[in-house]
Amino acid sequence: MRLHTTTVTSLTSLAILALAGCTSSSTLADDPVSSASAPTQQEGKHSPVPELLSSAALSKRLLAESDLGEGYSRKPQQPRPQDDVVVSGCPALEELGGDAAVGDSLDFPRKAKASFTYMGGSDSEVAEELYSDTAAKLSRGASRIFDAMISCPTYRILVSSTSVDMGTEQMAAPPLGDEQWSQLLTYSVGPQRSVVQQTAIRIANVLVIVSGSPGLVDAHLAQAVDKAQRTR
Repeated sequence: MRLHTTTVTSLTSLAILALAGCTSSSTLADDPVSSASAPTQQEGKHSPVPELLSSAALSKRLLAESDLGEGYSRKPQQPRPQDDVVVSGCPALEELGGDAAVGDSLDFPRKAKASFTYMGGSDSEVAEELYSDTAAKLSRGASRIFDAMISCPTYRILVSSTSVDMGTEQMAAPPLGDEQWSQLLTYSVGPQRSVVQQTAIRIANVLVIVSGSPGLVDAHLAQAVDKAQRTR
């Protein structure tokens, strides 16, 4: 079976969603910030609280084909996956249960997303997700997600009848925004292997996640962060 990037992107969302349920906990803001995050600015206790952005406002800050340049085509939104998902070999994921992983976005109500192919290639894709919530919730939520995934260098996901071997490696993220997280995910189905880079940047009350082919993520991450923090 060939593991196309479209399948990889979907599975990445599933794995993240398995962890997203913990971000809605009422005690989340009381947890210490994980060492996996890399804050670059101090947020004062008496700093003005930035306004949360609506999903409509976030959608206007997503990258568009005109931003990416020639050769990029926007993909239509995929329907919510319905396959059963079972995680094995990673306690941090297993304890949340496979049912929590079925979905297509993080557990933040204000969100927008878009995905693109480059030169029509299924192995050259990049996707962007934007979320808005308080800085504390975004910080703790992203930290828990990335911590749980990198806690298991290897594990397995069973999607319906397809077994996918996964590898996770923490990466250094560029010093953008207030906090950064990055990881490299390797997906293997039989002899086929695909790699997805996933980098998250928090800018105050907005979380930017760019994932896809490593070269495309590196090429467009700063551009996505810049557009996400524009005020117009």
